[in-house]
Amino acid sequence: MFLMISPNMLKTYELCPRKFYLRYVKNISMPVNDDIFEFGKNIHALASYYLRGENIDKMELSLSEREAAVWNYLKGIKYFGYEVVNTEYNLSLKLGDAFFGGRLDALVKEGDTYYILDYKTGSAPKNAKFDYQTMIYLLAVSKFFKTDKVKFIYIDLKNKEELAVEYSPELGEEYQKRLVNAAAKINSDEIPPKKTECKCEYKAVCF
Repeated sequence: MFLMISPNMLKTYELCPRKFYLRYVKNISMPVNDDIFEFGKNIHALASYYLRGENIDKMELSLSEREAAVWNYLKGIKYFGYEVVNTEYNLSLKLGDAFFGGRLDALVKEGDTYYILDYKTGSAPKNAKFDYQTMIYLLAVSKFFKTDKVKFIYIDLKNKEELAVEYSPELGEEYQKRLVNAAAKINSDEIPPKKTECKCEYKAVCF
Protein backbone atom coordinates (compact mmCIF):
# COMPACT_ATOMS: atom_id res chain seq x y z
CA MET A 1 0.00 0.00 0.00
CA PHE A 2 1.27 3.48 -0.90
CA LEU A 3 1.73 5.84 2.05
CA MET A 4 0.70 8.85 -0.04
CA ILE A 5 -1.11 8.98 -3.38
CA SER A 6 -0.51 12.00 -5.59
CA PRO A 7 -2.58 13.36 -8.50
CA ASN A 8 0.18 12.34 -10.92
CA MET A 9 0.04 8.77 -9.65
CA LEU A 10 -3.71 8.65 -10.21
CA LYS A 11 -3.44 10.18 -13.68
CA THR A 12 -0.69 7.75 -14.67
CA TYR A 13 -2.71 4.74 -13.49
CA GLU A 14 -5.79 5.92 -15.38
CA LEU A 15 -3.71 6.43 -18.52
CA CYS A 16 -1.92 3.09 -18.29
CA PRO A 17 -1.75 0.70 -15.28
CA ARG A 18 1.39 -0.86 -16.76
CA LYS A 19 3.15 2.50 -16.90
CA PHE A 20 2.08 3.14 -13.30
CA TYR A 21 3.52 -0.22 -12.26
CA LEU A 22 6.87 0.48 -13.89
CA ARG A 23 7.12 4.05 -12.62
CA TYR A 24 5.82 3.79 -9.06
CA VAL A 25 6.11 0.11 -8.09
CA LYS A 26 9.35 -0.81 -9.88
CA ASN A 27 10.67 2.78 -9.49
CA ILE A 28 11.90 3.03 -13.07
CA SER A 29 12.34 6.68 -14.04
CA MET A 30 12.62 8.02 -17.56
CA PRO A 31 14.29 11.28 -18.71
CA VAL A 32 12.13 14.41 -18.86
CA ASN A 33 12.40 17.50 -21.06
CA ASP A 34 14.76 19.65 -18.98
CA ASP A 35 13.88 22.89 -20.82
CA ILE A 36 10.17 22.59 -20.08
CA PHE A 37 10.88 21.53 -16.50
CA GLU A 38 13.26 24.45 -15.84
CA PHE A 39 10.89 26.96 -17.40
CA GLY A 40 8.01 25.88 -15.17
CA LYS A 41 10.24 25.72 -12.09
CA ASN A 42 11.51 29.27 -12.62
CA ILE A 43 8.02 30.74 -12.98
CA HIS A 44 6.73 28.88 -9.93
CA ALA A 45 9.66 30.03 -7.79
CA LEU A 46 9.27 33.65 -8.90
CA ALA A 47 5.54 33.64 -8.11
CA SER A 48 6.15 32.16 -4.67
CA TYR A 49 8.77 34.77 -3.72
CA TYR A 50 6.57 37.56 -5.08
CA LEU A 51 3.49 36.50 -3.10
CA ARG A 52 5.58 36.25 0.06
CA GLY A 53 6.59 39.87 -0.38
CA GLU A 54 10.26 39.18 -1.05
CA ASN A 55 12.45 41.32 -3.31
CA ILE A 56 12.55 39.75 -6.77
CA ASP A 57 14.26 42.56 -8.71
CA LYS A 58 17.38 40.53 -9.49
CA MET A 59 15.33 37.48 -10.43
CA GLU A 60 13.24 39.52 -12.86
CA LEU A 61 16.37 40.91 -14.54
CA SER A 62 17.65 37.37 -15.16
CA LEU A 63 14.48 36.20 -16.95
CA SER A 64 14.57 35.22 -20.59
CA GLU A 65 12.27 37.05 -23.00
CA ARG A 66 9.82 34.15 -22.93
CA GLU A 67 9.85 33.93 -19.13
CA ALA A 68 9.40 37.69 -18.78
CA ALA A 69 6.32 37.65 -21.03
CA VAL A 70 4.71 34.87 -19.00
CA TRP A 71 5.67 36.45 -15.68
CA ASN A 72 4.25 39.87 -16.63
CA TYR A 73 0.93 38.21 -17.40
CA LEU A 74 0.92 36.13 -14.21
CA LYS A 75 1.75 38.91 -11.76
CA GLY A 76 -1.05 41.01 -13.25
CA ILE A 77 -3.87 38.55 -12.47
CA LYS A 78 -6.43 39.71 -9.91
CA TYR A 79 -5.75 36.81 -7.53
CA PHE A 80 -2.27 38.14 -6.79
CA GLY A 81 -3.99 41.09 -5.12
CA TYR A 82 -5.87 38.86 -2.67
CA GLU A 83 -4.77 37.94 0.86
CA VAL A 84 -2.00 35.34 0.67
CA VAL A 85 -2.60 32.31 2.90
CA ASN A 86 0.38 30.24 1.75
CA THR A 87 2.57 29.37 -1.25
CA GLU A 88 4.23 26.11 -2.31
CA TYR A 89 1.99 24.51 0.29
CA ASN A 90 1.99 20.76 1.00
CA LEU A 91 -1.42 19.32 1.79
CA SER A 92 -2.80 15.91 2.61
CA LEU A 93 -6.18 14.24 2.79
CA LYS A 94 -7.30 10.94 4.32
CA LEU A 95 -10.22 9.08 2.79
CA GLY A 96 -10.91 5.61 4.13
CA ASP A 97 -7.56 3.86 4.47
CA ALA A 98 -5.87 5.97 1.80
CA PHE A 99 -3.87 9.17 2.10
CA PHE A 100 -3.74 11.65 -0.77
CA GLY A 101 -1.31 14.52 -1.07
CA GLY A 102 -0.13 17.33 -3.27
CA ARG A 103 1.56 20.70 -3.34
CA LEU A 104 -0.39 23.90 -3.96
CA ASP A 105 1.25 26.63 -6.00
CA ALA A 106 -0.60 29.21 -3.92
CA LEU A 107 -3.62 29.60 -1.67
CA VAL A 108 -5.19 33.06 -1.44
CA LYS A 109 -8.33 34.45 0.12
CA GLU A 110 -10.82 37.18 -0.75
CA GLY A 111 -13.58 37.76 1.79
CA ASP A 112 -14.57 34.32 3.06
CA THR A 113 -13.65 32.46 -0.14
CA TYR A 114 -10.40 30.53 -0.61
CA TYR A 115 -8.78 30.32 -4.04
CA ILE A 116 -6.39 27.53 -4.97
CA LEU A 117 -4.05 28.80 -7.69
CA ASP A 118 -2.32 26.41 -10.05
CA TYR A 119 0.02 27.74 -12.73
CA LYS A 120 0.16 25.66 -15.90
CA THR A 121 3.04 26.32 -18.28
CA GLY A 122 1.39 23.73 -20.49
CA SER A 123 -2.40 23.62 -20.85
CA ALA A 124 -5.11 23.20 -18.22
CA PRO A 125 -6.76 19.75 -18.03
CA LYS A 126 -9.58 19.13 -20.49
CA ASN A 127 -12.00 17.91 -17.82
CA ALA A 128 -10.87 20.16 -14.96
CA LYS A 129 -13.93 19.52 -12.82
CA PHE A 130 -12.99 15.87 -12.33
CA ASP A 131 -9.23 16.10 -12.69
CA TYR A 132 -7.52 14.29 -9.79
CA GLN A 133 -5.59 17.41 -8.83
CA THR A 134 -8.83 19.40 -8.65
CA MET A 135 -10.58 16.77 -6.57
CA ILE A 136 -7.78 16.26 -4.03
CA TYR A 137 -6.98 19.95 -3.57
CA LEU A 138 -10.58 21.16 -3.27
CA LEU A 139 -11.45 18.42 -0.78
CA ALA A 140 -8.31 18.97 1.28
CA VAL A 141 -8.72 22.75 1.55
CA SER A 142 -12.45 22.44 2.27
CA LYS A 143 -11.87 19.95 5.06
CA PHE A 144 -8.85 21.74 6.58
CA PHE A 145 -10.49 25.17 6.71
CA LYS A 146 -13.97 23.75 7.36
CA THR A 147 -15.64 25.68 4.57
CA ASP A 148 -17.46 25.01 1.31
CA LYS A 149 -16.34 28.34 -0.13
CA VAL A 150 -13.36 27.15 -2.13
CA LYS A 151 -12.48 27.60 -5.80
CA PHE A 152 -9.74 25.98 -7.84
CA ILE A 153 -8.24 28.35 -10.43
CA TYR A 154 -6.17 26.86 -13.23
CA ILE A 155 -4.01 29.61 -14.72
CA ASP A 156 -3.10 28.58 -18.25
CA LEU A 157 0.11 30.52 -18.90
CA LYS A 158 0.47 29.16 -22.41
CA ASN A 159 -2.86 30.54 -23.63
CA LYS A 160 -3.24 33.28 -20.99
CA GLU A 161 -6.56 31.91 -19.81
CA GLU A 162 -8.16 31.02 -16.50
CA LEU A 163 -10.37 28.05 -15.69
CA ALA A 164 -12.31 27.92 -12.42
CA VAL A 165 -13.93 25.00 -10.59
CA GLU A 166 -16.12 25.84 -7.60
CA TYR A 167 -16.49 23.39 -4.73
CA SER A 168 -19.86 22.24 -3.41
CA PRO A 169 -20.84 19.58 -0.83
CA GLU A 170 -22.49 17.53 -3.59
CA LEU A 171 -19.35 17.67 -5.69
CA GLY A 172 -17.30 16.79 -2.63
CA GLU A 173 -19.26 13.57 -2.14
CA GLU A 174 -18.66 12.58 -5.74
CA TYR A 175 -14.96 13.39 -5.42
CA GLN A 176 -14.63 11.18 -2.34
CA LYS A 177 -16.25 8.23 -4.12
CA ARG A 178 -13.99 8.57 -7.14
CA LEU A 179 -10.81 8.94 -5.10
CA VAL A 180 -11.56 5.99 -2.81
CA ASN A 181 -12.28 3.78 -5.83
CA ALA A 182 -9.10 4.92 -7.58
CA ALA A 183 -7.01 4.27 -4.46
CA ALA A 184 -8.40 0.73 -4.18
CA LYS A 185 -7.23 -0.04 -7.73
CA ILE A 186 -3.79 1.45 -7.16
CA ASN A 187 -3.27 -0.40 -3.90
CA SER A 188 -4.28 -3.79 -5.29
CA ASP A 189 -1.52 -6.38 -5.61
CA GLU A 190 -2.45 -7.15 -9.20
CA ILE A 191 0.42 -6.76 -11.68
CA PRO A 192 -0.83 -5.21 -14.94
CA PRO A 193 -0.15 -7.38 -18.00
CA LYS A 194 2.45 -6.34 -20.55
CA LYS A 195 1.02 -4.33 -23.42
CA THR A 196 1.14 -5.57 -26.99
CA GLU A 197 1.47 -2.02 -28.26
CA CYS A 198 3.09 1.00 -26.62
CA LYS A 199 4.18 4.45 -27.73
CA CYS A 200 5.12 6.03 -24.39
CA GLU A 201 8.59 6.62 -22.94
CA TYR A 202 8.45 3.21 -21.20
CA LYS A 203 8.17 1.29 -24.46
CA ALA A 204 11.69 -0.16 -24.21
CA VAL A 205 11.06 -1.71 -20.78
CA CYS A 206 7.36 -2.48 -21.08
CA PHE A 207 7.55 -5.66 -23.15
